[in-house]
Amino acid sequence: QVQLVESGGGLVQAGGSLRLSCAASGLTFSVYAMAWFRQAPGKEREFVAVIDRIGGYTYYADSVKGRFTISRDNAKNTVYLQMNSLKPEDTAVYYCAADRTGPGSTRRDEYEHWGQGTQVTVSS
Repeated sequence: QVQLVESGGGLVQAGGSLRLSCAASGLTFSVYAMAWFRQAPGKEREFVAVIDRIGGYTYYADSVKGRFTISRDNAKNTVYLQMNSLKPEDTAVYYCAADRTGPGSTRRDEYEHWGQGTQVTVSS
């Protein structure tokens, strides 16, 4: 049974930092591209960042470029999202997702497995 478990969310002031983790089990982690998406109240789930199977390629949404960094540790079956210079508009539930079929996509429907999400709240 595939499980993706996010952690590291919380409440932080604007300008602060958080590091999210997503621990994977029940799959061969190193063959999956991994991504982070987020969903704010009343809005659709949106792409944040993606990393390919070996960590050699990353891509970010314009809204987080230069502030967020995605990384992975295949030995620990874990993907990370380092979030710096947080803004109130970054407030959302953050989800990790796994895609076996491609090098990494910004499209939600490309991802086969999803975590339950972790709440990030940025106060002004």
